[in-house]
Amino acid sequence: MLKPLEIVNKMILNDAFSKWLGIEIIEVKKGYCKLQMKISQEMTNGFELAHGGICYSLADSALAFASNSNGKKALSIETSISHTKKVNINDTLIAETNEINLNNKTGIYSIDILNQEDEKVAFFKGTVYISNKKWI
Repeated sequence: MLKPLEIVNKMILNDAFSKWLGIEIIEVKKGYCKLQMKISQEMTNGFELAHGGICYSLADSALAFASNSNGKKALSIETSISHTKKVNINDTLIAETNEINLNNKTGIYSIDILNQEDEKVAFFKGTVYISNKKWI
């Protein structure tokens, strides 16, 4: 079976969207992922703030990587996000996962999104379905 970082590296090879966002992998271990990205002008809305979908997308990638790092292929079945602080151009965001619950069929994860000042700008909750297909 592949190691957690090997799984995530294999996933990101075909993940055009995460690459387009400029997501960087900081740390990966079983059931855990820490990602980073910088907010560019192209990621902003009409208020010149980061579009809400940007934080959502960063957290969704963190969910995918963390849940798959356990060795079985996992797919999200329910997600939600709460935004707590505005995100500006040139902010650097860090998404860090916490595996809340894991069983044979589902996993529940929370992802905190922090800015470069270590302020929480959003929190995300995701539930995944865990298949029987192993990463090889």
